[in-house]
Amino acid sequence: MRNNNFIFLILVFALFLNACNNKNQKTKDNDSPITKKTYFGQKPPGLIPEIFAPGIVSVNGRFEGAVSFSPDLDEIYFAAYYEGEETSIYFSKLERNEWTPIKRANFTNGKKNVEMHPFVSPNGKRIYFTALDSSFVDEKIWYVNRLEDSWSDAIKLDSPINDDLVFSPNQAKNGDLFYTNISDIRNIEINYAPNKNCKYPEVQKVEIEFGHHAFISPSQDYLLVTARNKKDESRKDNDIYVYFKNQDGKWTKPINLGKVVNSDLNEKGPRITPDGKYIFFGRDENNGEIGLGNIYWVSTEVIHRLRPVGL
Repeated sequence: MRNNNFIFLILVFALFLNACNNKNQKTKDNDSPITKKTYFGQKPPGLIPEIFAPGIVSVNGRFEGAVSFSPDLDEIYFAAYYEGEETSIYFSKLERNEWTPIKRANFTNGKKNVEMHPFVSPNGKRIYFTALDSSFVDEKIWYVNRLEDSWSDAIKLDSPINDDLVFSPNQAKNGDLFYTNISDIRNIEINYAPNKNCKYPEVQKVEIEFGHHAFISPSQDYLLVTARNKKDESRKDNDIYVYFKNQDGKWTKPINLGKVVNSDLNEKGPRITPDGKYIFFGRDENNGEIGLGNIYWVSTEVIHRLRPVGL
């Protein structure tokens, strides 16, 4: 039993903490020419996932994941790391119809070793993210506020949310904040805090069967999560699942997004774009070994096709 718990722990945290073993930053910004237009000028995907912006955002030899776009789709933020580095947040902006070179954000100015899971708020005025120094010790939710042409100093969220070990923050359109609570590794929870005039004074549990790295849809009608494949116990990889909200406010049983989206490798960190058209997610293409983990995108039609009748 102890061995099973150990394996489960590794599976969950290998998705984002593999880079937390070396504090020697080797920032490698991408100064190559950047494609024009929305979504870096990439041809939109259909029902089959495709690598997003290969060679620009998805770079071989680097692990990427947890993508967030600004409401106007003119900024992108994502987490990434190279071998021997800590996980960092990178960004690019669409200026004069061209995307700026990919740069590291460094929101905490070195106060924290790791920054990951960026999420641009629905109104575009704030970026929430996870910051920490040591795994399983101080994972907390931080944020920066938008200034005229930059971002404020990083601020740790003043809320009971941060009384626990938490990560992967994201918001519904009404400002409710959803996140993953990892205080008890054997009982990982998805929690949310209702928006009370931009404050989060109370925390509630999301009553679902399983999952972590949850992402709420803008209208809260469905919830995406990452979880180990439940149908084949021999598999050690993670898949993406969706829960739909019933009319009584309760969540349906989890539904696997299917073999077209979920491979035999790790799918992780699903995110919905502000326009509601696409799912972005990471895929570890070397079974978690250093070297290749790219960002994929696919039409949200794959979700809508799974929606139960009447919901």
